[in-house]
Amino acid sequence: MNFDFEPEESDLFRIEDALFADTFTRENRYRFSGQELKITQTFSSNLGVAAPVWEAAVSLCQYFEEKKFDFTGKRVLELGAGTGIVGILVALLGGDVTITDLPHALKQIQLNVSSNMPAGCRNFPRVRALAWGKDHHDFPSDYDLVLGADIVYLQDTYPALLRTLDHLCGEGTTVYLSSKMRREHGAVVFYEEQLPRYLEAELVHRNDCENISIFRGTKKTHVPFREAKKR
Repeated sequence: MNFDFEPEESDLFRIEDALFADTFTRENRYRFSGQELKITQTFSSNLGVAAPVWEAAVSLCQYFEEKKFDFTGKRVLELGAGTGIVGILVALLGGDVTITDLPHALKQIQLNVSSNMPAGCRNFPRVRALAWGKDHHDFPSDYDLVLGADIVYLQDTYPALLRTLDHLCGEGTTVYLSSKMRREHGAVVFYEEQLPRYLEAELVHRNDCENISIFRGTKKTHVPFREAKKR
């Protein structure tokens, strides 16, 4: 895999103007693990695909509920958060959470964080910009958990995503990625061929009706990323 190609950020994370020609806001309520979440989605050409709560994010929240996850004391980072629903739930369940996305999505995330976290909460999530392959060096490399929901959908971004995962993950980090398995977008190839080169990844949940898969991974320590990417 060639990691030397550096497309412009605006090309990698395209905002589909035609999808959201009109601006409108929708508020939805969700309940997971005894926590009620109120999530605002601002549909506009500015936010594009960052606006909605995608089904893969709901599935990841449901998975955490089903498995009775306790995030108390865990340092967690969410990639490509969009609305922030996953990171907010994890924070409410005790996690020390950093929620990230591109700058244009941060206002929506911050709004949802403020709407859902109790006043005076000690583990109020941090909301920060992170462009994959560029800003990841501003973040530590020892998170307990790295999360992503429906972030595998643009093939040109996959090398940058892998570089970012490599930086964020230490030996004790566990990655959870929840994805709509869109074959036409290369999601199947990403999970079956690309990700396993760098993470010990396994399928832990499958929703056939929604075509959503959740993968858990840990960083491979016997093949350094900097060497593997040259092959």
